[in-house]
Formats: sequence, structure tokens, C-alpha cells
Amino acid sequence: MRLVVLGVAVLTILTGTDAAAQGRGQRPPDPRTAGGGECSANPYNCIDTPNPLPRVDTVWIEEMTWMDVRDAMASGKKTIIISTGGIEPNGPWLALGKHNYVLRANCDAIARKLGDALCAPIVPFVPEGSIDPKGGHMRTVGTISTRQETFEALLTDIAHSMKMHGFDNIILIGDSGGNTTGMRNVAEKLTAEWNAQPLVAHIPEYYDYARVAEYLVEIGVTTADQPDDGLHDDPQISMNMMVTDPESVRWAARVAAGTATINGVSIADKDAAIEIGRKIVDFRASLTAEAIQKAIAGKGGQ
Repeated sequence: MRLVVLGVAVLTILTGTDAAAQGRGQRPPDPRTAGGGECSANPYNCIDTPNPLPRVDTVWIEEMTWMDVRDAMASGKKTIIISTGGIEPNGPWLALGKHNYVLRANCDAIARKLGDALCAPIVPFVPEGSIDPKGGHMRTVGTISTRQETFEALLTDIAHSMKMHGFDNIILIGDSGGNTTGMRNVAEKLTAEWNAQPLVAHIPEYYDYARVAEYLVEIGVTTADQPDDGLHDDPQISMNMMVTDPESVRWAARVAAGTATINGVSIADKDAAIEIGRKIVDFRASLTAEAIQKAIAGKGGQ
């Protein structure tokens, strides 16, 4: 009898959760299951089932199916860009999501220049000032702020998710100055913890608006002594936003009201403004892609 009892005990230990699941009338997990449903229920839930649809022309994982992401990674797209924007006041003309509109154009361009990268959904919730009592941008209605620890925890969880999915390089870029410290902290902490497997890198070169301002002078859009309207806005931001959506800067209403200028630069000619905006996007994407490539090339020395 003792031998029988011992045998039962050993069998229970060896079978573990599978035996427990079977004892409850449940099947053990199928390692081929993916896609939000069970592999046994439908072959399109199986991790190795071929994608029945043609490849989509997007770098945004939120616009992809899980099969699209799987196949993109299998083809070599093993760098993921996590971009951080914000919800903050930007003068009387610009939508509160200014930075997110900018990143929509810029992350797309950066990923396509790299050729082996995808974009995670833009993180719109960032530190914008003290919540209670109100400080910084929180003094203006509509702003959404996070505590620094909340922001860093969110970035950590997003980066960890990407690590578990097998990305080799996790890149952090931010379109607002208040995001810099948190991104740098997370990148340094996780790269050290994971020994750069994967690399987590913050790319400060992306947030170099001074260089973009110089570029606009170089191509004749502005001058070195350009007037300043005193608003949280400038030509490089407005025209960058217009690439994503002209109405994010209230283009039509401003033209009708005779206010379609910023710092002495007219955006009344929509096509011309968007064309300059595309040049800004390409300029920023080139600088950032080069910095990302340098960071990845140097990760062996981490």
C-alpha cells in the first residue's frame, strides 16, 4: 500500500499542472496557441499557420495582425521604437496632442529609413507637471499628466513586453523635453539588467529642435532673427503636424480667420506647408536613424 501511495505522489509531482488541469476536466495549454484563441479551436490560432493575407504596408504594430508582426520579425524587423508624446497646451491653434501628431509622421519615417524596425503605439501619457496641486502644463485645462514613477513603470512594462516577444533592440524616443529623464532612466536600468539582450536605448538626438530650427534657416523658411509670437508653437512644429493632419493646427479655420501664420511664417498655402513639413520629417528621421544605428552597433560594448 505504501508503494502505491508513493507512486501516486510521484506521478502527481511529475505531471504538475497538466495533471491538475486534466483533473479539472481542462486540457493542458497547447504551446502552438496564439492569436487570442485556442489552436485546437481554429488553425488560424496556431502560431505556425501561414498568414492567409498579403503583407500590409505599415510599420505600426497596432495596425498589424499578430501574424503580420510575426512575419515582419521573421523577415528581420527586430527593432521596435517606443515613442512618447504628451497631452498638453500648445497655444490657441494646436491640438493638445501636438507631440503625438508629430510622432505619427516621424516614427513612421524613422522605421522606414532603418528598414528593420517597427513602431509601437505612441505613449501619450507623460509627466506634464504636478497634478495636485496643479503645476507646469497642468495649470491648463485638458492636460493629462503622470507621476514620474508611473511613466517609468509604463515604459518598463512596454519594453518588457517587447523583450518577451523577441525584439533585439528596443528604442525610446520622445518628442517632449519632460519625457527625457524617464526614458533615459528606463533605458539604462533595463540594458544593465538584461546585459543588452535586448538593447534598450534612449536616443536623445531625436529631440533636437535647435538643429531643426537651424535647418529651416538653411533652406530659407525662416531667418536667424525670426520674430516670435510668444506661443508654445513654431513653424517646425506646425508644419510637422500638418504632414499627419492639417486640421491638427486648425488650418482651415485659421485661413478663414486670417491667422494662418506662426512666428511670421505663413502656412496658408497648405500644399507648400506640408511639403516643408515632409522635409522636416525626413531631416529628423535621418538624424534619428543614424543615431539608432550607432547605438545598435555599439551595444557589444555594453
